Amino acid sequence: MKVLFEKKGPIAYVTINRPERLNACDFETYALLAQAWREFRDDKQLRVAILTGAGERAFCAGSDVKSNYVERAGQDPPDSPFPVMLELYKPIIAAINGHCNGGGLEQALACDIRVAAEHAQFGLGEVRLGWLPGSGGTQRLPRLIPLGRALEMLYTGNRIDAHEALRLGLVDYVVPMSQLMSKCEEIALEICKSAPLAVQKIKEAVLRGLDMPLPEALKLERALYKELQNTEDAREGARAFAEKRPPRWKGA
Repeated sequence: MKVLFEKKGPIAYVTINRPERLNACDFETYALLAQAWREFRDDKQLRVAILTGAGERAFCAGSDVKSNYVERAGQDPPDSPFPVMLELYKPIIAAINGHCNGGGLEQALACDIRVAAEHAQFGLGEVRLGWLPGSGGTQRLPRLIPLGRALEMLYTGNRIDAHEALRLGLVDYVVPMSQLMSKCEEIALEICKSAPLAVQKIKEAVLRGLDMPLPEALKLERALYKELQNTEDAREGARAFAEKRPPRWKGA
């Protein structure tokens, strides 16, 4: 399988499984990723996902240029993970285990938290092919790191290493490769201690609010707050606090 989808308790593991191609994505891989994200979205038992690539050389080297743009020139992919990820309000953590370029970096940018191995490299090299990053690179990168550095990466296609990515805020942690997955799982398990509906509403408030003027964003925040107050989990959280015990979340 070009994409592996595994469930371990409340955590989903999505792995791009083309190590012989540095986990570059052909059309079939993109379609399988979209399918995996829909399954994650719709499974109420799953709380957090970790996205990574098979092996230790690459998270994802981007699109498979030969397959997608030479052998299938002029065709559009039958399905794409990016629209699904855009409206997916469960948290996703990227475990970046090597090359993270082009469409691979765009997938990492679509995640909420990014953890990189020390040998990871990052770039958007589409400009060297006569293209522009067409799956969020020109929009998400300048929202995440300083504009000048984002434009430099986009204009030149040059890559940066993990420590520069950390300095710029492109990734949140840099760890040895041997600790990469355990760090991501540590973060995921901490998230799972929180009320699942509250986590999802927080993500929705943040992502939708970023595109709104502040007064409108504050109205959205208040509306989502009121929605949560009518949930069983909100009542359970208050009871657990008063009774000095861990809450028992139901996701309802």
